Amino acid sequence: MSLEQTLILVKPDGVQRGLTGEIVTRLEKRGLKIVGAKLIRPTRSIAEIHYAEHVGKPFYESLIGFITSGPVLAMVIEGERAVSISRQTIGSTDPAEAAPGTIRGDLGLTVGRNLVHGSDSTERGKEEIAIWFDQLEIIEFEQTMEPWIIES
Repeated sequence: MSLEQTLILVKPDGVQRGLTGEIVTRLEKRGLKIVGAKLIRPTRSIAEIHYAEHVGKPFYESLIGFITSGPVLAMVIEGERAVSISRQTIGSTDPAEAAPGTIRGDLGLTVGRNLVHGSDSTERGKEEIAIWFDQLEIIEFEQTMEPWIIES
């Protein structure tokens, strides 16, 4: 069994459109577990650290402006292959290219307002979790349904 943790953000457009519950439900229905969650209005400094790889790109300032424009639901999601399962559930970055049945494919319209962020690797997930969460905000627990979802 290979349990992983990954960062999921319901971006300001997802929160403002009232899609937070829908997004959380889709991830939980896949068998992923929320081990940390908080509603936060990101500061510019958190946004700059999170999006440091995009410094100098033409869309950087609008990206920072958008993610800091309203509340974000930040979550640490855990599960077997959590990164790949959550990214598959989220769908392609461009909602027009995202498969039907994915969050972005069903609920999104544009790249700039694509509802949700998910870490793209286990390593990046660890880095991003450290940006958004203190270790004490992550709760380890066993769900009674885990044996029905994860093979031992």
